[in-house]
Amino acid sequence: MEFCPKCKSMMMPAKNVYKCRNAKCGHEIKIKESYVSKTERNEREVTVLEEREMGLPTTRVKCEDCGNNTAYWWLRQLRAADESEVRFFRCTKCGKTWREYN
Repeated sequence: MEFCPKCKSMMMPAKNVYKCRNAKCGHEIKIKESYVSKTERNEREVTVLEEREMGLPTTRVKCEDCGNNTAYWWLRQLRAADESEVRFFRCTKCGKTWREYN
């Protein structure tokens, strides 16, 4: 989040610049890093999870593919906020990923 150096109002991203929300000010700053949409940010978070599995907690659950009894797990909110989160598992041995159905 950027704030206008002139009037201290919040600036909003628009293409390759941040524009001051204050119509009287109109100050613009070139964006140094490209703006990342919420969807793209979520995809990046999933990629980070896949690259850093060793940092995830583990639990005792049986993998149906290889019979291993240990899996990484994490929670994701897939539906509306008033519905429960979904727990995902990834086998520490074969890498199979599945989710827990309630």
